[in-house]
Amino acid sequence: MRMRTRFLAAVGVAALVAGGALPAMAQGVSEQDIINDAKTPGDVVTYGLGPQAQRFSPLKTLNRDNIKSLVPAWSFSFGGEKQRGQESQALVKDGIIYVTGSYSRMYAIDSRTGEKKWEYDARLPEGILPCCDVVNRGAALYKDNVYFGTLDAKLVALNTKTGKVVWRKDIDDFKAGYSYTAAPIIVKGKIITGVSGGEFGVIGRIEARDAETGEVVWKRPVIEGHMGELNGKPSTMTGKVNESWPGDMWKFGGGATWLGGTYDPETNLIYFGTGNPGPWNSWLRPGDNKWTSSRLALNPDNGEIVWGFQTTPHDGWDFDGVNEFVPFDLNKGGKTIKAGATADRNGFFYVLDRTNGKFISATPFVEKINWAKGIDENGRPIYNEENRPGDPSKAQGDDKKGKSVFAVPSFLGGKNWMPIGYSPDTKLFYVPSNEWGMDIWNEPVNYKKGAAYLGAGFTIKPVFDDHIGSLKAIDPTSGKVVWEYKNKAPLWAGVLTTAGNLVFTGTPEGFLKAFDAKTGEEVWKFQVGTGVVSSPITWEQDGEQWVGVAAGWGGAVPLWGGEVAKSTAGINQGGSFWAFKLPKTVAAR
Repeated sequence: MRMRTRFLAAVGVAALVAGGALPAMAQGVSEQDIINDAKTPGDVVTYGLGPQAQRFSPLKTLNRDNIKSLVPAWSFSFGGEKQRGQESQALVKDGIIYVTGSYSRMYAIDSRTGEKKWEYDARLPEGILPCCDVVNRGAALYKDNVYFGTLDAKLVALNTKTGKVVWRKDIDDFKAGYSYTAAPIIVKGKIITGVSGGEFGVIGRIEARDAETGEVVWKRPVIEGHMGELNGKPSTMTGKVNESWPGDMWKFGGGATWLGGTYDPETNLIYFGTGNPGPWNSWLRPGDNKWTSSRLALNPDNGEIVWGFQTTPHDGWDFDGVNEFVPFDLNKGGKTIKAGATADRNGFFYVLDRTNGKFISATPFVEKINWAKGIDENGRPIYNEENRPGDPSKAQGDDKKGKSVFAVPSFLGGKNWMPIGYSPDTKLFYVPSNEWGMDIWNEPVNYKKGAAYLGAGFTIKPVFDDHIGSLKAIDPTSGKVVWEYKNKAPLWAGVLTTAGNLVFTGTPEGFLKAFDAKTGEEVWKFQVGTGVVSSPITWEQDGEQWVGVAAGWGGAVPLWGGEVAKSTAGINQGGSFWAFKLPKTVAAR
């Protein structure tokens, strides 16, 4: 907590829009462009390369045989002293790259030359409360606007050609612990967002705004007992008061929806994950604590919950359920099932029926899990109660701490925010994971607005001597790990997979790497000079295949990582976007 207190120093950033206007031939992004993004390699207009966020590109010019000729075309510096973690996935449209940076900045860059077209710096007030670095994970495009959220819990719409503010709306009160770091999504003319702030007792919710005006259409809180909103009026309550929460604990129950969501046009459902319950001390809130640490499917027209699935009921380890739910078609027993998969913080890889939330399977994707003995036939954990942190109210003498336990995985998860990828060619999921555990204990705590609401202490430790990070290829029909790449430091970057039989990801050690999607063989790497903790993209322009990635070390690991942060000691910070291309002369061979 002392590390975080130092990190949450007051910041102030002057709002700035600089540079020239974009070319007149630039065209807006339609709803059909968004729906078809996975099939149109000439642009990237959504977070996840399509609303289902499979992060698969049909481009195959670049392959394992010619990737050795992939070379940097240009590098763009985010400038100034505002570096820290760069977790953004860029967007590309009509020759312009839109990429966000740390401290709530946005850049428009010429995709061919790396020339800056304009820059927007949010005006951040003193006293913002981001838990896990000053990151931003990306933007959304719709018509002539580009949208992103800021650390002081605001949502901003900018004109794509000029970078000027079209509208700016408050999401919530940053002084209460709310913030925003996720990439929004666009669904049927609405911009869909969640909230960050799960360590401060905020109430997680999903909301939809009119993308052109910024006005709220609906709100859906994810904690039982809270009332939803539709067209400015109360709609329906989420669950029932005290159905799975004791007393007034639901009023500060957490469940932050901080990672954003996915959308499946086939089912017309939005999928969002929900974060940890508040406080971490589970002895203060007996019950399942719905809908924390869960996946929810919502109707995009009115925000009503269609189904919910809770991965960690009565979470006592901070196993947020926010990790992305990725729709895919599962072929099993001669039948095709409309399924979805998620690699949970709790260390299990889940497959659900995406139409109704029915449990299909759950298998461990990290080793030495000990908080649970497994998952039962209904998808509920079989708890190992000996590995739940002890009740501090039963502590002896002056010691106010409960019994400490060593739990695997750590609260940073078998997988944290970094997105998975799915290849319909190999029918494998590619999961950036980490092998670590934690000493964790509970402490007394009371809610106070704007203060950390944990009631727990912890120290993260590696579980293997030779590696922490592990990129795994997983067969969703069996849960089997087909191949694994081990990395000394924790992996904190997202994944990209392509029809060229390639998988891309980055490492804290500063490499952007490519692997054979079928075998896991490393086939290419490039050193960018700072850690890579973002999600790579690929697109085609002028007959050439390009790859792009933001670079800049930071995120939660150096702030919260305990003993494992030692594995990243000495890594330089940075702030840049790198663009690579395979020249036509090489591709033609």
